[in-house]
Amino acid sequence: MYFYRSIHCIKAFTFDLDDTLYDNSMIVEKAEEEMVKMLQRHEQLCTLTTSDFFAEKYAVLTSYPEIYHDVIVWRIQTIKSLLSKTNIPVSKFADVIDESVTCFNFWRHKINVPESTHLLLTKLATKYPLAVITNGNVDIHQIGLGDYFQFSLRGGEHGRSKPFPEIFDLASDKLAIPSHHILHVGDNLLTDVNGAINNGFLACFINIYHRNILHLDNASCLPHIEITQLPELENLL
Repeated sequence: MYFYRSIHCIKAFTFDLDDTLYDNSMIVEKAEEEMVKMLQRHEQLCTLTTSDFFAEKYAVLTSYPEIYHDVIVWRIQTIKSLLSKTNIPVSKFADVIDESVTCFNFWRHKINVPESTHLLLTKLATKYPLAVITNGNVDIHQIGLGDYFQFSLRGGEHGRSKPFPEIFDLASDKLAIPSHHILHVGDNLLTDVNGAINNGFLACFINIYHRNILHLDNASCLPHIEITQLPELENLL
């Protein structure tokens, strides 16, 4: 555990999800692949590839730049855009979108949360209020983490995604704790560290990259704390 900035009294924790509380490697990729397979069941989309899907996804982003704040809306709009280029009746769009999103969500939540994460959150939750701030679409209740947190905020649904201020401000308001007493923990230097610091939070960077923080992309400001393993946070108890 490294300390780069002085720490105010910590009164609450907020956590990122993916690659912070669990290893998210290939989870999204697998979910996207299975969703594309689902879409391929329709004759008009039988030749669709994951590359085609991502090309369409970024074409949608070009047309609607703000859509990236909400990954769920972005995915639905991408599927809808693909369907609009086929002869599938518009009346069938909702059914195809629903089955595709359901498939994606099934695989998206095939996450193995380490026992060490459960143990840490159990200990922290006895002393601090805990909350989630995520840019993804994981439902904490579906992966067995719901009981530890007072609430979970998601980019798009609860304001612009990290590092923008709305979602951090809302977390502070819902916790009823000033932002300078809240430690945000995450693996992304831009969305988590810069986002937290620029919005008055304390920042803890979990360095999963095994590289000097100063050599990492987006290392424009130092966090208050750097850790390499989540259980190190127990040292703050």
